[in-house]
Amino acid sequence: MTDTPEKKPSRIQMQNRRLILDSALDVFSRDGYGGATLDTIAKGAGLSKPNLLYYFESKTEIYVTLLSQLLETWLDPLVELDPEADPVEELLGYVRHKLDMALELPAESKLFAGEILQGAPVISGYLKDDLKPLFDRKCGVIQDWIDAGKLAPVDPAHLIFSIWANTQHYADFGTQVSVLLDDQNPAKRAHLHLEQMFRRLLTPVGR
Repeated sequence: MTDTPEKKPSRIQMQNRRLILDSALDVFSRDGYGGATLDTIAKGAGLSKPNLLYYFESKTEIYVTLLSQLLETWLDPLVELDPEADPVEELLGYVRHKLDMALELPAESKLFAGEILQGAPVISGYLKDDLKPLFDRKCGVIQDWIDAGKLAPVDPAHLIFSIWANTQHYADFGTQVSVLLDDQNPAKRAHLHLEQMFRRLLTPVGR
């Protein structure tokens, strides 16, 4: 007896899943996991609650799906850090990429920050089993660059923390940034400032 091939979802089914996940991203990033409800998510997606439950069995399943997709996107730039590239330019490229993501994907950044602030109840296993080994490898790459005299001596772990903090600030504290900058788009000035700051920090003396 052969297994019946799994039926591929139709275009409408894929579209409805996307509508649900887009709505859920807005709701979770605004209200947090505890404040989010299936009714609110369904309303944002333009679907009934029973229709939503056809695609996802629970609020938790939606939340886990979102976080899983987000983590892959969020960590791609760190995964791509190239040990063979020019260290200063490679790290500045990482800063630019992270800032672009914060400016273009603020809801995703707030969702991740909210999960961490709650103690990472959903992604604690991922942090230990996936992020920690990746983080350790990239810290090793940075330390190798320092040992070779290609980077100024910095603490690799805290350098990565600083990059995350200085870029994700524009998403997680976007409302404050908007008020203090009189609603000006911060992108150009933020890119210039962060590039100058990290270039000075990372460039070896005499280079």
